[in-house]
Amino acid sequence: MAALLKIAAWICLALVVFVTISPIGLRPHDVLPVEFDRALAFCIMSGLFTLAYPRRWLSILVMTVLGAMLIEALQTLTSTRHAQLADALVKAGGAVAGVLLARSIMQFLPGQTAEDVTRNSRGRGTAFDGEAVEPDGRP
Repeated sequence: MAALLKIAAWICLALVVFVTISPIGLRPHDVLPVEFDRALAFCIMSGLFTLAYPRRWLSILVMTVLGAMLIEALQTLTSTRHAQLADALVKAGGAVAGVLLARSIMQFLPGQTAEDVTRNSRGRGTAFDGEAVEPDGRP
């Protein structure tokens, strides 16, 4: 399952970057409000990365928020797109929500406790990344 989560996270990142910086004519269209689409894309992406790399949740949080700003700025490279701070903030908010949602989900998975999630952020392994966590907390 860990390998599938990692693949899904990286594919999602590639899709988000493509959709964000591609010419407007190549952007997919749906019935959802565009702000919701932006937030949802970053929420899913950051959530997948957090589930795939649970020990790196804080780095994922920082990188996806900074990435939202950078990807928005990259829109200046195309003539049909324009970067806006409001759009970047919506994307960053979605990224934060995704990390928080994934961390919440991890607490309810079999074998995961709030203590495990906290301990994992300090370098201990989980069922997701294939490393064992000692029951008594020792390395």
